[in-house]
Amino acid sequence: MQEHPETTAITAGRPDVAPDASLNPPIVLTSTFHSDGPVGYGRYGNQTWTALEEAIGALEGAPTLAFSSGMAAISAVFSILPIGAPVVASNQGYSGTMTLLKSFQESGRLEVRFVDIVDTQSVIDAMKGAALVWIESPTNPCLDVADLSTLIGAAKKLGIGVGVDNTFATPLVQRPISMGADIVMHSVTKFLSGHSDVLLGSLSTNDAVLRKRLQDARSFNGSIPGPFEAWLALRGIRTFPLRFNKSQESAKTLVPKLAAHPRITRVRYPGFGAIISFEVDGTAEQTQKVCESSQLIAHATSLGGVESLWERRRRWPIESSSVPEQLIRLSVGCEHVEDIWSDINTALGVI
Repeated sequence: MQEHPETTAITAGRPDVAPDASLNPPIVLTSTFHSDGPVGYGRYGNQTWTALEEAIGALEGAPTLAFSSGMAAISAVFSILPIGAPVVASNQGYSGTMTLLKSFQESGRLEVRFVDIVDTQSVIDAMKGAALVWIESPTNPCLDVADLSTLIGAAKKLGIGVGVDNTFATPLVQRPISMGADIVMHSVTKFLSGHSDVLLGSLSTNDAVLRKRLQDARSFNGSIPGPFEAWLALRGIRTFPLRFNKSQESAKTLVPKLAAHPRITRVRYPGFGAIISFEVDGTAEQTQKVCESSQLIAHATSLGGVESLWERRRRWPIESSSVPEQLIRLSVGCEHVEDIWSDINTALGVI
């Protein structure tokens, strides 16, 4: 029987059932293992990592590797590409990825072809001769949505690898592996763990050879997760569907309210998920003041937690210049939606 994801999030990554066996996996705090086992040393594996990897893998539909952060996972993917390999990527997306790709392009480490991810044909045209297409959908923070199935299909016809950052959509909305993607990446820090208390990342792939290369990159670059962080993330996954669905429901309630507000000029929302980006009718300084004036919504850099967070993304020097100065990215949490709206409305009143 095919389980629903709400069930999988609760059941996956559990220890074997036995009399008096623990319902939850233990936190295995060790660097050293007795000889002749499959792990060998603490940089190569840990039973607590394995439980987390089983849970994420069950949700995404592919065996999974956990990493010390989302950026560690992303870096592992790019690290296995040959020097000068052509990569197709969005010209607007997560600032960490954008910064890394720009540095690779400037140094000659990779040839990066930046594209408008919503212009499907231009993305396909840029694929010729590429080694990898890296797709973030929806993009961070402008929430552009790629035609995933078409782009993945086109890349596979050309024999090009495809990696998808699925952090915003999560496997509750889309499962890129089932569309033919080679790799799915998560910043586990965000929706999967959901409590703003860990830094972790993951890569999922059904390609055993590719998985071994990524595992070696993790082991020899030292980008391994901590057992305690892995245990916390797994505990967070148990409530992930409940949290995500609640936040998504609230986001859909907030969107028309934001769109009708006289101080907001544009609302960006793809119709799913718990992230809303909107642009304020005012200066960058006034927009910053809005974020600083909230009482309930935390003014902070991150997303996907139980608490609502927002920030003016262009306050960061590494943010893409294509992101408007007046854009606020709001991560909708699990508070009562009317309390969230009241705080937004009050904060906008400072302009």
